[in-house]
Amino acid sequence: MSDGNNNASLPGTGGNGQFGLLMTLLPKLPLVFKVIILHVLRRSETSKYLDLKSDVTISVLRSTLNSGKPVAIRETQIITSRDPGVKGKIWISTAVSQVPPEQGIRNALLAAIDGMRASDARGAKPSFIIPDIIPIEAEWTGYRAGATKDSLPPAVSEEEKYREMMKETKNKSTILFFHGGAYYVCDPITHRGLVKNIVKATGGRAYSVRYRLAPQNAFPSAVLDALVSYFTLLYPPPGSFHEAVAPSDIVISGDSAGGNLALALIRTVMEIRRQNLKIAWFGVDREVPLPAGVATISPWVDLVQSMPSLVDNQQWCYLPPPILLSETLKPKPDGLWPTDPPRRHLYVDDAYILHPLATLQMNTSWEGAPPMYVCCGWETIADEDRYLVSKLTRDGVTVVFEEYEAMPHVFVAVLPELAESHRNIQGIAKFIKDVCGNPETMKSSYTTIKAKSLEEVEFDVGKLSPFTDEQVWDMARRQVKENNVPQVPVADVPAKL
Repeated sequence: MSDGNNNASLPGTGGNGQFGLLMTLLPKLPLVFKVIILHVLRRSETSKYLDLKSDVTISVLRSTLNSGKPVAIRETQIITSRDPGVKGKIWISTAVSQVPPEQGIRNALLAAIDGMRASDARGAKPSFIIPDIIPIEAEWTGYRAGATKDSLPPAVSEEEKYREMMKETKNKSTILFFHGGAYYVCDPITHRGLVKNIVKATGGRAYSVRYRLAPQNAFPSAVLDALVSYFTLLYPPPGSFHEAVAPSDIVISGDSAGGNLALALIRTVMEIRRQNLKIAWFGVDREVPLPAGVATISPWVDLVQSMPSLVDNQQWCYLPPPILLSETLKPKPDGLWPTDPPRRHLYVDDAYILHPLATLQMNTSWEGAPPMYVCCGWETIADEDRYLVSKLTRDGVTVVFEEYEAMPHVFVAVLPELAESHRNIQGIAKFIKDVCGNPETMKSSYTTIKAKSLEEVEFDVGKLSPFTDEQVWDMARRQVKENNVPQVPVADVPAKL
């Protein structure tokens, strides 16, 4: 990342770092040469839109992620949570939320999950393991303007780091951020560079959450951690560093699976409000307000991988083809997978795979949601993001949508030096500053950002997605059936079906 990259090390880059990286890339050299030749000769479709470095990077990533070599989940989790330390133009202050003495917040989540079932099935005991409320760790993140790229953090307490960070914030905007990683890998550590670049552009700060990972902590553990983190911002538990944050200053955000979690959190809040629930929290019955907005980066909407772009857009992206429910998804057994009792999806039990808080396109309505920012590229999950934006618009939600021509999944983190990535950061930051500072001026917009030139072209949202709600719901249900996932109970699909 610019101004000091704080991402976690890639596999093979620790210890004998350069040698390890070379050994990792060596088998890819024939592919690299092929991509270079096709790019130079302008014989590939991607060469018309991408620079050579980006073309090679995406191709190598795609080859690596599609290698078919089984890797143990625990090993991948360890690699992607390895902390290289904090260095550069960034403030990191680690905080841990206290566990409230009441069970109110967990009960409210369970009520929301139940309330989004079909009306004739509500009240049944959930089949998933009900998670405990636990202390949730998060990283307060801010931009450290006075540092150099090699600056180390001062040797002071976490609270003192927070105080120093706050001296450099220019406004009250607070991003509640959830990292991506398919719900089973990555960490706030891997996303420090991305989050830092966003807060630099906003002038505010972020609270980047270390939520529980699957498969050892299945749905709805991450949603509970997200809700606890939201309440921690709104109503600081005893001993917290921060003062209470006004909901009008909070934007819930995330990339990929973190975008799914951000959207699941806002739907949970909406459902709790629909049920007129208050939450007992450290001795006080608390209201559950809406935040200022939601900002998602390539949000993962379709957990069952049922939409056409997952196959059609492979040349533009590095994500594997649809395999999550396939028999070909066979991580190396390691005590985390297979699960006991067994299930097909890494994140969610079979019976809840089409619940609207997991597979988000199963929501029948987003009416009443706060303004939302959604961005994506020509990636494999483009269809689901386009459908989401279309659905939000039809449900009366203010939406700012930016589609980046020829860009892969979460390109802003994968290709951070691209002009398109810098433009993406500015688009996210503008939304956050507008929705927190001037919400009355917010209007929907739908824009394509052209590759290389960054030309902005507005388009008709009515032509954004060719799919009706019924078609999207049917595709998801068909995908579950075709992959022989145990029949999803009627209770867990939209009530209008």
